[in-house]
Amino acid sequence: MRRIPWIAVLLVAGCGQAGSGGGVACPDIGTRVGIGLTVPDPAGVTRATLDACWGDQCVTRPVDLQPETAAGATSCTGTGPDAACGASMVPTGGLQGFADIPGLAAEPVQVTVRFDDGRPHTVTVTPGFLHPGGPSCAAGGPQAQLVAGQDHELKPR
Repeated sequence: MRRIPWIAVLLVAGCGQAGSGGGVACPDIGTRVGIGLTVPDPAGVTRATLDACWGDQCVTRPVDLQPETAAGATSCTGTGPDAACGASMVPTGGLQGFADIPGLAAEPVQVTVRFDDGRPHTVTVTPGFLHPGGPSCAAGGPQAQLVAGQDHELKPR
């Protein structure tokens, strides 16, 4: 009787499952953990500092604000399956940034943002887990997104 090495049996078994179409291929994509901030009307805003408190922990992070962009007009050449389309990113006039907060919990977080004038703007938000590879793939870290209104009041996005 011929003996088959165990490693060969495991490799064949693993290949059979992957090729059966029953599994979902999930990309190895990371997720930033923290809080995003969008300032659609940034009159008088050039910088922001974010304080986040949950449980018995508080952290302060700078928010690196950058010009916000969106996809501009789309142009296409051709109409068949080999057609090519493209769009350029154009500035919206707003600002956006992200504060990395390792260890951020997916529980209510009190967030205070201070812009150039130093006045505190506070809101409570609950970060949620993202699934960057799709709903069938593992969750990444928790994130929350905030938008600053006309008087810089904060709202969850």
